[in-house]
Amino acid sequence: MPLIISAVLLVVVLAFAVVRPRGLPEAVAAVPAAALVIALGLVSWDDAWAEFRELGPTVGFLAAVLVLAHLAAEHGVFRYAGTIAARKGGGNPPRLLAAVFVVAALTTAFLSLDATVVLLTPVVLATAARVGARARPPAFAAAHLANSASLLLPVSNLTNLLAFAASGLTFLGFTGLMTLPWLAVIAVEYLVFRLYFAGDLRAREEPRPQPGNGPAPRYALIVLALTLAGFAVVQPLGVHPAWVAVAGAILLAVPRRVPVGTLIRETNPAFCAFVLALGVVVLAVQQHGLEDLIHAITPDHADLLGLLAVAFLAAGLANLLNNLPATLVLLPVVESSPALLLAMLIGVNVGPNLTYVGSLATLLWRQILHTHDAAPDARDFLRLGLLTVPPALIAGVLALWLSLKVGG
Repeated sequence: MPLIISAVLLVVVLAFAVVRPRGLPEAVAAVPAAALVIALGLVSWDDAWAEFRELGPTVGFLAAVLVLAHLAAEHGVFRYAGTIAARKGGGNPPRLLAAVFVVAALTTAFLSLDATVVLLTPVVLATAARVGARARPPAFAAAHLANSASLLLPVSNLTNLLAFAASGLTFLGFTGLMTLPWLAVIAVEYLVFRLYFAGDLRAREEPRPQPGNGPAPRYALIVLALTLAGFAVVQPLGVHPAWVAVAGAILLAVPRRVPVGTLIRETNPAFCAFVLALGVVVLAVQQHGLEDLIHAITPDHADLLGLLAVAFLAAGLANLLNNLPATLVLLPVVESSPALLLAMLIGVNVGPNLTYVGSLATLLWRQILHTHDAAPDARDFLRLGLLTVPPALIAGVLALWLSLKVGG
């Protein structure tokens, strides 16, 4: 019975997050569910508090990066990225797609997947209209790369941060092992996109020129570069990357005199509360049977077949539970093996490209396209996911296996 109650609450929380009735934030369901889990004794207060303490620094980093990305947009970083993509595309849709792949991959890796979904996607739509290209290929690229291109750095995705804290790897060690999988996954995605969208990439539409966006935002780009370098520098010193993100946000906020209220709003407190509450609900499911089941079916050997099995298991769980709960469920099982942990990350980061419910970022991307009268087709998203996810998982795991062999 405790497992059934916990599972039902988790399903309710995730369903609410997917549907978001009347636009209500995810925390509206998650916080009461977490409180109920504690009140019913499904999770003790001590265990819940320990979960809050464990997730707290990661959620703090998420809030800081959301502010950092917002301020980068205020400085014109994303408009400048759109200008570069349009220039490199030169009115040629295939070249524009390649440029969007580069910009989206770098944005996701260095500013997190939320920046790609929320801030870059509207720029991509405007850029496609500017050069007379169909919006579907670059728009779908923004969604896919928000997930799959988040493999590179510990700070690229909330799932990475959760895993990184348990991995025992250094910032540069993590990045070194994941560079080849990151490149392999992006390459597979690009090849499939070129084939799947061949008709769209041959078509041309009437360009809609827009006024220039001005010079490069040099100050903001320098601050972002220093922030990224700071992540790698402070980690060996035991300083959490959240403080580096906060410092970068302050440096971007001061010249524009951004009100404190705006900064607080951009931290998205409701979503941060959702993540903390979701951790408690998932913990209840884990403690009452799910963790034992996952232990029983998860390989404990980090050979190539073991890595592939963990990656595909993680991808499947991401599409059943969403990638954040999937990470929380799998982490206690694989954290003793850095190799299996990294394979899990490939699964929970690439797997969400299969369905809308795979990640909250994909759900948010769908909402953004609806607001821009470019609503995606669910069947189209699923077909593209079926073509990209399996080969991308295999390519990513093969690249990880090779990185582990070379790097020890």
